Parts: sequence; structure tokens; C-alpha cells
Amino acid sequence: MTALSRAAVAFLAATALVGVTAPAAAAEPRVFDTFYDYDSSAPLSSYAPGDVLKTRTVPYHLVNVPTPLQAVQVLYRSTDALGRPIANATSILRPANAQPGKVLSYQSVYDSLNPDDSPSRAIAGNTPIGQWTPSGRNFNLGGTIASGEIAMFGPMLAAGYTVVIPDTEGPTADFAAGPEYGMLTLDSLRAARAVSETGIESDAKIALMGYSGGAIATNWAAILAPDYAPDVDDDLIGAAEGGVLVNPATNLRYANGSLGWGGVVGMAIVGIARAYDIDFDPYLNNYGREIMARMQDASIANAIAQYPGLTWQQMVEPEYADPNSVPEFVDVVNKINMGTAPIPTIPMFIANSTNGILNGTLPGGPGTGPGDGVMVAEDVAALATRYCAAGLAIQYDQYETIEHGIGGALWLPGALQWLIDRFNGTPAPSNCGKFAPGNSLAPQTLVTPGSPAHTSPTGS
Repeated sequence: MTALSRAAVAFLAATALVGVTAPAAAAEPRVFDTFYDYDSSAPLSSYAPGDVLKTRTVPYHLVNVPTPLQAVQVLYRSTDALGRPIANATSILRPANAQPGKVLSYQSVYDSLNPDDSPSRAIAGNTPIGQWTPSGRNFNLGGTIASGEIAMFGPMLAAGYTVVIPDTEGPTADFAAGPEYGMLTLDSLRAARAVSETGIESDAKIALMGYSGGAIATNWAAILAPDYAPDVDDDLIGAAEGGVLVNPATNLRYANGSLGWGGVVGMAIVGIARAYDIDFDPYLNNYGREIMARMQDASIANAIAQYPGLTWQQMVEPEYADPNSVPEFVDVVNKINMGTAPIPTIPMFIANSTNGILNGTLPGGPGTGPGDGVMVAEDVAALATRYCAAGLAIQYDQYETIEHGIGGALWLPGALQWLIDRFNGTPAPSNCGKFAPGNSLAPQTLVTPGSPAHTSPTGS
């Protein structure tokens, strides 16, 4: 890839990236398309994870405009955060020059609490751009993110790689529920291999790729593959990810009160409440209930910079100012902490930025440190250190002068080249031992509500 093409890819990536109450019923998709509905008489539980339920071929759409590129879409059986069977969608793009033995699983950055914003709907031309969301509180902008992501995976598609794009948040848009993201990603690959129209060989090499929300799915897929999908793990050759959510408890302390990213704190609370069937209502004050109601079908485009300075403490009753005084919170953040989860088996390229002050997030205190505005760099470094200690080949890059969105543009060219090298059989590089070890990723512990020692603005 030439310097010019790298710069063009980076520019396109930048343009694509910028841009809790009792768990209310998940936002209902307003797009009438029965493809996403499981309508067979057989119980969904009678199917194995990854089994194909439906298929169709549609033109690939950019902002609802069809293109000549065709996408095979598959409805398949998968598993949600609570272990229940669900039907989810994935899309497979096979270029004219497809190499059937090379597959890129691209995990989208679509971060949304609205199922209408999923990649499969954007690809099928079903994104309700320019309409109000079901709650009437948010203008639908999330689908435009998925529509623009061809800038991220387009170079691989042009080079002949088949690209699989799962709806990583599932049919109810369970934002931030990492393990669910991972299972949905792995089962989408099982389903994609089972459909002859995709042309994917049964032993095709597979790489994982994702930034930000896509990195949640990418890393959790790598974590879960050895046990949940060993058949997929056998064919995985590496993962490239950037802007990684490692330990959500630390992220809350870091982004709490951010001018740019404060609203994402609320989104995450709604998402994990929805995914894990948690009732946070007893801990919220009236303002918190109002904010959570607004967030029920919000996308990240409805949250960034729209809730400047929002904090956990503003939304909860005073005695719960420390998030760790809420048992359900402690339980769920420990479940979705990558730092205590199993170790993957594949090499990785991991990156994170550290200048989050550019979008209004100040560095945290001891145990948190700097980040990119929403992701904590020392947590990401700690995860890379943990994987290095387990013997994995890890390339960890840290971008000191930029924030989350621009970080994606800088990460992308290196990620693409790293992935191409893995497909070509080049040994994976490693800079293990050449970066700081990072924060502790130990599980969170429950504290007594209202304890004077645990009511600081950061909850530390």
C-alpha cells in the first residue's frame, strides 16, 4: 500500500468515525423487514449455535443507495449474554476477485441502542436516516456510521478478501455487552461458512478486525473462541483492534464527567441493563431516570458531546455515588472485564490513544491514568501485557498526541498491513516488554452504600 493510499484510507476512516432504569423493553426496529424475524415452527433452541435459519442476497447500499456489490445476508442462531438462544443477522461481501481461503471478519463501530442502526439493515438499505427514533427523543443518525464503514474494510475487499460483517450487538442492540458480541461474531462465521453462496472454504483462514465498539466484539471473539467455537478458533490467524474497552469499571471512572464522552456512560448503563436483565431503577434519582429514558434507542451519534459533563453521581441517589456500592453493577462489570477473562490463542495488533483531553476527558487518578477520551490506555496496555505473559505475539502501539476518533484513522493503515501479513504467512511481530505494564485489571469489589471513603466524584 502506497503512502498516498494509506493517507486516503486514514482520511476516509476519520470521516467514518466522527460522525439506568429498570431495563425497559429494547428498542423495537421500525424498519418493516421480516427477514430479521425467526418464524419457523421449530423452537430456536433446537438449533445449534451458528445454524443457518434464512438467507438472501441484496445489493450493498451506501446511505440507502444501492451499489453493484452484492451481499449475502444470513439469519443464524446464536446466544445472548444470559445464554439464551437468539436469531441474529450477518452480511457477507464476496468480491469478484474473491480468494475463498481468506476471510476478514469485520466488527462494526456502529455503537447503538437502536436495532435499526445495525450493519445488516444499513447494507440492505433499511436504515431510517432522517427520522426520529421510536422514543421520539433522538434523531436517527446511527445508521450512517455503518453505511460509511466501507472506508475501513474496503481495501481488504478490493484485494480479494471475503468480508463478514455481523450485527455484533444482536437483535435488541445490547450495547457494551462484550461476551454477547463475541458469541454473535463467532456464530456469524460458522453461518457464513455453511452458506454455499459465500464461497468460503471450510478451512479458510480467518482474521478479526474492529475499532472501538468493533474492538469489543473482536477481542471477545478471540477470548471465547477456544471454548465456545473451537472449530472457528482452529482457523483464526490474528486480530487487529484499536480503542479497546477492557475494564468497564475503569472506563466509567475515566469518562465520568467528560465533555465529549459523558453521554456514553449513560448508553453503557442502558446496554448492560438490557443485556443482563438488570433493574437499576432503585438506585437512580429522577434526573437519572429521565436520562436513561432518553437513551433507550440512542446511537453514539446521539450521545457524543450532547451530554457534556454527565456523571454517574448526577444520576443516582447520594448513597450510591460510588458505582461499586451497587451490587448489580459490580457483578456485571466483572463479567465483562477482559482482564480477568480467558486468554486468546492468536497474535494481535492492539492500539490506543492517550490524549483524550482533546475531546474533554481529563486523565484519571492512580489506577486510571490517561486515555483517548473514552478508552483507558493503561488498561489496554495491561491487557497487552497479560497476553504477552501468556506467550502471544502482541504488537501494542500507543498514540500519545491524539484522541479516539483520530486514533482510528492512525490505527487503520497499520492494522490493514498487519492483517495482510498474517494472511501471507509472515510471522507476527511483537514488542512485548517494550511498553509499560499498565493498570491492575483485578475484579471490582462491593462497598457499603454511602461509605464516606467511597463517595468521591470518581467513585474511587
